Amino acid sequence: MIGSVPTDLWIGERQIPPRSGLRFDVIDPATGVPLAQVADAGPADAMCALDLADRVQPVWAATPARRRSEILCRAYELVRARAEQFASVITLEMGKPLTESREEVGYGAEFLRWFAEEAVRIGGRTATAPAGTGQILVTKEPVGPVLAITPWNFPLAMGTRKIAAALAAGCTILVKPAPETPLTMQLLGRVFADAGLPDGVLSILPTSSAAAVSEPLIRDARLRKLTFTGSTPVGKHLVKLSADRLLRTSMELGGNAPLLVFEDADIDTAVKEAVAAKFRNGGQACTAANRFYVAQRVFEEFVDGLVQRVSALRLGPGTDPATDIGPLISAEQVSAVGALVDDATARGACVRLGGTAPSREGFFFQPTVLEGVPRDARLLREEIFGPVAPVVAFADEDEAIAAANDTKYGLAAYVFSRDIQRVARVSGALKAGMVGVNRGIISDPAAPFGGVKESGYGREGGREGIDEYLDVKYIAL
Repeated sequence: MIGSVPTDLWIGERQIPPRSGLRFDVIDPATGVPLAQVADAGPADAMCALDLADRVQPVWAATPARRRSEILCRAYELVRARAEQFASVITLEMGKPLTESREEVGYGAEFLRWFAEEAVRIGGRTATAPAGTGQILVTKEPVGPVLAITPWNFPLAMGTRKIAAALAAGCTILVKPAPETPLTMQLLGRVFADAGLPDGVLSILPTSSAAAVSEPLIRDARLRKLTFTGSTPVGKHLVKLSADRLLRTSMELGGNAPLLVFEDADIDTAVKEAVAAKFRNGGQACTAANRFYVAQRVFEEFVDGLVQRVSALRLGPGTDPATDIGPLISAEQVSAVGALVDDATARGACVRLGGTAPSREGFFFQPTVLEGVPRDARLLREEIFGPVAPVVAFADEDEAIAAANDTKYGLAAYVFSRDIQRVARVSGALKAGMVGVNRGIISDPAAPFGGVKESGYGREGGREGIDEYLDVKYIAL
């Protein structure tokens, strides 16, 4: 399976070896053993890709929207036709169970279909000036060449929701995938080549040195847009780099999602959906529930149910059909999660389940439930990015809302209650870009994805997603 994956650079819709001749290893997180070697792009490769993107930008922007839509539709069909190959590669390089990888393929493909449909709906407006002095004509135009920097945790979906929106808007795009998971993006490059995307519209630049590739591009006046998904510290650094040129940016950054369970919630549903919100992808998602706040009246019932359900999750390699929880992405991530658990227990938290890394090959951490977590524990302040659920009791609604909002992040939040007035009240009070009500999975290609505060700005998906790649022009007639 890995042997059939392209491993050179995608520049001009064809594979090109890196100018340096260097390559880097892609590691299987389930074993710690290299899967493949991939071309290691450098600054010269990045400039070559930008030269080409800049040269073909006017042609692609002038390509009829229907034609852009048809190419995206073909890409959608090809991803669906090659779903098993994509799922297998995602599991091998990222580690998630094969069932979840298949779900990501379906989710990722939907962005191609969604933005194929949006490409032909880019609108504008006309109006008569209130003073009667003429006509106001408003149009939208592609911003120009884009640099997309994608993360490792959803290597297909995080790519398609940026690439599809940019292509639909009429922008050329350069993609720097995460070095942990470049193979999935390489397969996507082949899909677009087979779908008939013109040369130079998309380039893919895997690299082991993000700064060496991204910083020269960001400083180049021909690049007009930067879109990044990843950690908040890196996002802040990229925003600072882009500030000198006032580069258009979108930042989808870290999260610290609270999950609130009120006394009137359906506890069976809350437990089931809480497991999905926390343990999907091994907790390695920016939308993952990071802090569980549960009403005192139902606290024990919820925790007992959570422990029972989580204890049934099977840890193992994603290639094993029996696996529910795969490995973390790296040994460093295992250490980071372990340090957060150790800090919580040192401050008085009680381990109800798990709490350690098992003794086995690969980068695994046991599914973990903690209760009695003190408010000063690091894992209530920091993004865990692992299969650890800290549970805290609250006395009333005001306390729950205050605790939920006591964070610098604001990406996602979850509310469980059967009281519609409470749902409306609490959802409105939560400082988050997205709120899930009585459900643990909220991502949808047709909905705007993004956060507030230090979780970033801009939206991906939904009708709003394509606007991130369009400039508004006013013409006075």
